[in-house]
Amino acid sequence: MSILSISASSSSSLLPNVSFSSSKCCSSFLTPLTHTNSNPFLPIVKSKKKKPVGVTMSIEAGIGVMATKLGMMSFFEPNGKVVPVTVVGFKEGNIVTQVKTEATDGYDAVQVGYRRVRDRKLTKPEMGHIQKAGSIPLRHLQEFRLQSVDGFEPNQKLSFDELFNEGDIVDVSGTTIGKGFQGGIKRHNFKRGQMTHGSKSHRALGSIGAGTTPGRVYKGKKMPGRMGGTKTKIRKLKIVKIDKDLNVVMIKGALPGKPGNLLRIAPAKIVGKNIPKS
Repeated sequence: MSILSISASSSSSLLPNVSFSSSKCCSSFLTPLTHTNSNPFLPIVKSKKKKPVGVTMSIEAGIGVMATKLGMMSFFEPNGKVVPVTVVGFKEGNIVTQVKTEATDGYDAVQVGYRRVRDRKLTKPEMGHIQKAGSIPLRHLQEFRLQSVDGFEPNQKLSFDELFNEGDIVDVSGTTIGKGFQGGIKRHNFKRGQMTHGSKSHRALGSIGAGTTPGRVYKGKKMPGRMGGTKTKIRKLKIVKIDKDLNVVMIKGALPGKPGNLLRIAPAKIVGKNIPKS
């Protein structure tokens, strides 16, 4: 009798539910064990479920429009007060190109197109997407995620004076003016050193961290680098004047970008009033 048969017979008496085979002794150690919940001695392995990937885009307080920055001026109110305003104009566009719903896309949103261009300026996929909505060729497409998309349909024209009134509060997004590579004083408002009394540190950055510990520069350290040219949002700006004849809007304060820059105007978010708290 071989040692393998002795070990198999002795093991079978201890574990009656497990069968041993001398011909497949080597493969039994390589293949994974499969078992059911009927054997109380074997552990139960739970399968990990993958979490669904959700949409992280924030919900807007209402539908908005796109516009073009024209410049700044002073506006005189009836009481004589001078208000600095930014004049915003509108080119051909602000047309609904797609309506997304929870059933088709997983979230409710309205896609809006702005600024008419020639057909040859768009690619064939872009032209196919625009033609599906029955709209004219548009350069810019942006989404406004809403709580409900009832009342919107493709190729619907959005008018600013129908969506907003004078005195309303809006959020304006745009790309800031790019200023290139700048130092710490201009980019982060650092203080400079003394210009006299033997000082050799005038506009230099100074210390950027300790030595051996931690032995590196922390991420996010304010240092010289490229300034501007990033997307920003200025919140809670007041609409001072809506001129239907000139097709312009005057918004109090400064807006991001230079004249001719693309702007995104939407109702201001006020938690608890026009958007839910959660």
